[in-house]
Amino acid sequence: MPAPIQTERLDATSGHRQAAESIRRAAEILRAGGTVAFPTETVYGLGANALSSTAVAQIFTAKQRPNWDPLIVHVSNPVMLQKIASVTRRAESLIAAFWPGPLTLLVERTSSIPDLVTAGRPLVGVRMPHHPLALALINAAQVPIAAPSANRFGHTSPTTAAHVLEDLDGRIDAILDGGPTTVGVESTVLDPATLTIYRPGAITAAMIEAALTDEDGGPVRTFHPAATAHTPESLPSPGVGIRHYAPRARLILVASEAELQTRITDLSPIEKLGVMLPANWSIPSGINVEIYSWQHWQDSAALAKTLFSGIRDLDARAVTVILCPMPPANGLGLAIRDRLEKAARTA
Repeated sequence: MPAPIQTERLDATSGHRQAAESIRRAAEILRAGGTVAFPTETVYGLGANALSSTAVAQIFTAKQRPNWDPLIVHVSNPVMLQKIASVTRRAESLIAAFWPGPLTLLVERTSSIPDLVTAGRPLVGVRMPHHPLALALINAAQVPIAAPSANRFGHTSPTTAAHVLEDLDGRIDAILDGGPTTVGVESTVLDPATLTIYRPGAITAAMIEAALTDEDGGPVRTFHPAATAHTPESLPSPGVGIRHYAPRARLILVASEAELQTRITDLSPIEKLGVMLPANWSIPSGINVEIYSWQHWQDSAALAKTLFSGIRDLDARAVTVILCPMPPANGLGLAIRDRLEKAARTA
């Protein structure tokens, strides 16, 4: 399928009949080998038929994504899962506990999955999304859908259809608009064989440990990639790139309200500042800054839901620096910190 001149917008927000027609059209494009952005509960994904290396290659082209970075495959039922992966008893326990939902499992792939999907590795990341439109689209397409986040590689992840079009309009065939996503950060990625989290998300280590029996369970550890200047041959998992989620503006992280105020005072004479400002935090008076009100500071789920939209909002105001506080390092806060730390890296 040739590259589109303009991305087709398929509205799934204006009633059941319109949504059904939009899903039908999106599935038709996927079956024909095209690319469709669609909502999941986490972020918008850019999908293609996971069984076709030609279709999957279009994802890498549209996103300008290097082929050493593997993709996640989305399924809608157990039969589809069996066709693409071999699942252990421990993985089955986690599937029973968390699917459909924001948990990706790294499991042994079958020969039906092209090397391009997994960057040549034997494990494939698979999840069953919770979003009804995502499930309906996979069912209608009747193929598993490979889908990383629907943005240019390394950029801030999209949580609305408008975010997708900012990065990919004219580079993909269609977008299925289902309104804003609900979780706001990408899925947890777990290797069930080693109980290693490669990317933190809404499903936390404590939740995973609690879901497993004594026989199948054990401590869950988190993978921390080493910084390197070398181009990798392949990454061990989706979501472990050193620098990712980055806005155009320079992102600076702060640990406290006092540090935020100091940074504003020091930087305001030389930078156009944007601030992700928590409720009840104050900034120095008389200094002109662009503010995104990051409410519900004690509610990590609310922070995650608005993280990427807030960063994109400030970026759109042409700020040169975004100052962002780091939430507490627990629960979903760990996932938010992971995204912020990667977005703030300069290399």
